[in-house]
Amino acid sequence: MDNIDLLIEVSRKLRIRILDMTYGSGKYGAHAGGGLSIVEILAFLYFGGVLKYDKDKPYQEERDRFILSKGHSALSLFGILEQVGFLTKEDTDLFEVNGSPFYSHAKRDLSRGIEFSGGSLSLGLSYGVGVAISCNIDNLGNHVYVLVGDGECDEGLVWESLMSAANFNLNNLTVIVDFNGMQSDGPSIDIMDKTTLGDKFQSFGFHVKEIDGHNLKEIDDAFASRDFSKPNAIIAHTIKGKGVSFMENNISWHHGTLTTELYNEALLEQK
Repeated sequence: MDNIDLLIEVSRKLRIRILDMTYGSGKYGAHAGGGLSIVEILAFLYFGGVLKYDKDKPYQEERDRFILSKGHSALSLFGILEQVGFLTKEDTDLFEVNGSPFYSHAKRDLSRGIEFSGGSLSLGLSYGVGVAISCNIDNLGNHVYVLVGDGECDEGLVWESLMSAANFNLNNLTVIVDFNGMQSDGPSIDIMDKTTLGDKFQSFGFHVKEIDGHNLKEIDDAFASRDFSKPNAIIAHTIKGKGVSFMENNISWHHGTLTTELYNEALLEQK
């Protein structure tokens, strides 16, 4: 990887921006934990030469699509779109401001690089499968990336979507699972054991790679080793709240508020 230093810096800035927006949301709080767990994945997609996009041509049919099915991680999406140039700091400073288009779940706006209105879990993957089918019919030669959470995989619609992806041989689809082991009600293993999630994806006809979702080298290897004769899945084992010690693996930070003291403490850890 020739751009590892760039990706590390993009990731650092993204974590800081997530903290800024969480602090700025005041009493409303934000889903910081899940946003922090996908930082390296988004940094790699948008700055690692994987995702094909042009901020000056947001409606271009041949663009790749990134669909955030795990809607709670909108903070991370807003932050990376700011670094890319789809959004400005003035835009993201409006997070959770009354009347703003930027709130807990992203609202579809192609002019701003947002492909999907997140919120109801599992709908992003089914939508992504439909988009991938449509793109193949039109011979666009592009790729569809869908990011889901491991808790989200409790939803039956996820499995209907995976079955459809294999049935239609969607070799233009890559599903990324943010496997941080936590969901709003507690540790995922206590709610629905998904320790064999990779095997399940494989049984549905996917090429599967399991990685450390914070290790940029492993992320690079996973994307480089995809099998384009079938749909692909990357199971990214991550840490909820990654990079902020008091948030890591802390279910309270599925959604929380930052006091000035905690905000400053979290920022110090990003140096």
